[in-house]
Amino acid sequence: MNPRSCRQPSPPRPNHIPMPPKSKAAAAAAAEPVSVEDLFSALHRHIEAGEFPQAVKVADQVLAAAPGDEDAVRCKVVAHIKSDKADKALAAIRAAERLPIDLSYYKAYCYYRQNQLQEALEILNGQEETAAVLQLESQIYYRLARMTDCLNSYEKLQKFKIDSMDLKVNTIAALVAAGRASEVQAAMKAQKVDLTTRALRDARSFELAYNSACTLIENKKYSEAKEQLDLAKRIGKEELMVEDYAEDEIEYELAPVSAQLAYVQQLQGQTQEAMETYVNMTNKKSGDPSSLAVATTNLISLKGTKDAADSLRKLDQLVEKSTATNQLQLIESLEFKLPPRKKEALFSARVLLLLHANKIDQAHELVSGLLGMFQDSIFPILLQAAVHVREKKVQKAEEVLSRYAEKHPDNSKEVLLALAQIAANANHFQIAADSLSKISDIQHMPATVATLVALKERLSDSNGAASVLDSAIEWWKNAMTEDNKLDVFMREAASFKLNHGRDEEACQLYEELVKSYGSTEALAGLVATSARTDLEKAELYEKKLKPLPGLKGINVESLEKTSGARHVDQAVKVDVPEEVKKQKAKKRKRKPKYPKNFDPANPGPPPDPERWLPKRERSSYRPKRNKRGTQVRGAQGSVSKHDAPATTAGGASSKASQSTTSAKAPEPPKASNKSRNKKSRR
Repeated sequence: MNPRSCRQPSPPRPNHIPMPPKSKAAAAAAAEPVSVEDLFSALHRHIEAGEFPQAVKVADQVLAAAPGDEDAVRCKVVAHIKSDKADKALAAIRAAERLPIDLSYYKAYCYYRQNQLQEALEILNGQEETAAVLQLESQIYYRLARMTDCLNSYEKLQKFKIDSMDLKVNTIAALVAAGRASEVQAAMKAQKVDLTTRALRDARSFELAYNSACTLIENKKYSEAKEQLDLAKRIGKEELMVEDYAEDEIEYELAPVSAQLAYVQQLQGQTQEAMETYVNMTNKKSGDPSSLAVATTNLISLKGTKDAADSLRKLDQLVEKSTATNQLQLIESLEFKLPPRKKEALFSARVLLLLHANKIDQAHELVSGLLGMFQDSIFPILLQAAVHVREKKVQKAEEVLSRYAEKHPDNSKEVLLALAQIAANANHFQIAADSLSKISDIQHMPATVATLVALKERLSDSNGAASVLDSAIEWWKNAMTEDNKLDVFMREAASFKLNHGRDEEACQLYEELVKSYGSTEALAGLVATSARTDLEKAELYEKKLKPLPGLKGINVESLEKTSGARHVDQAVKVDVPEEVKKQKAKKRKRKPKYPKNFDPANPGPPPDPERWLPKRERSSYRPKRNKRGTQVRGAQGSVSKHDAPATTAGGASSKASQSTTSAKAPEPPKASNKSRNKKSRR
């Protein structure tokens, strides 16, 4: 997930604290000399004390006594703004539109506070570029994610030579958000700002330490970033304790630092510690809405697909439910505070969770909204392709990615990589190879070269695979890097060409490896390869091979005349030293493990030796007898064949059996369960 944005303080609010006017007060004093002067004194006193609601009431009294007074109008507007009532300030500005008073800056600021950024920007476009106008303009550009224009406004502010820590903090935030974190050190050095930890400790600026840590995170200096975040947290806690903040209030105010510290731990692989911080923040709700949203999103990224339903419920609490199609909006507390990057990360996480939950239709709708909301970003395109792949519409996903790569060739690296992976998984090897070949800045990397060679081999294009290897070797020959991988590519290329019947080319590569690096492995490969093409060269280089130890006494010629190794029936006796025999004899006997609560002194009766046999195979098994008599079929009084009395050798039947048979009367058939139930109901 993306890190939290750098802390961006709000622009200076319009501040107009008038002293009692001279010319206008004298003119008003002629009619009511005491009351108006006292009202202006009271107005000044309320503004100095920060009692802005009372200041509004006094300003209304001044305007009632002196309608259209410019100072009173300005004081009323500023007092509403200071009270965070932008709507009332706008109403006061509209009420004074007929007066010859320029309140356009205040109007633009009110629109900025209401997040009506385009309207505010349109008003400022016709204004003179004063320091206040440029500061407000830079803030509007920052919220609109127009970082280039934002930095241009800050550059224009340099001519005013404003020595403000807020301005320096904002400049760092804009540079980091614009992806130019590497320029922060130079920019701050020009303004004589030292961003080392020792200097920040002396400066005692919470915002500066926090934004400097964000710079280090972007530059992948995580240990230094963690140190400066700890410093920022300590400075902020000390400042809040001086102002008599409670512990829970301090935790709430420092939530952005806690979330950023957890993010650094996440990047350093300390996932358990990071997860504990995120869970603690989300469970206690100890933070502003934007910090909690970041913690929730990062926690979901750590959990992955585990418990996707619970993660979806947490994200749904941050999204405003709308009946309009493809309209995406966060809850009110987040909509105006989260920057575009954070909104995109949050919605992207929701799409992925919907896919894992197999809610394809909802994922489709969300991706459609993201395509309209973030038109300059590639993430909605990647998510759209992921949805198509999940629907098993691989060809449609390839079309979406290919179309974007053709329209935006300068910003299509991630798209081409995704296209290559999707195509390779679908056995579309030609599309995968073509996609990778279009990414020029990774053509020489080992992973890319290995993938391209494998794809070319799947396509039975050994010439193309060989050309990929040759191009990589040529690039590394001209590369001026410390970690040069030329020997690796030459060795792999030689092995590849040797396996594909390019013996002469492989021999040249091995020979170059031997001359340049003196590799024993390459020398052995050169000898084996030269034996196929040039026997004299093979014999020449064979002499440079080091003899193997233990082979001096072996006569190779006599060994070749033998029929090979013979089987020996008896094992070869090896003399074992006495010390080793004693060590083997001294093996510790382990005590037997008994079941729980078993007393070996009183074991009780022995277990049944037949306990593991099935019951029917045990000697004590006795089958159950069939208690029901044999069912009689046929006419009443008849005897079945197998129940007929046995005859003697003379053919006479036994009298006893006859009398028994005739004495028995046939039993009536038993009623079924159903019939018995019916009778009982009657």
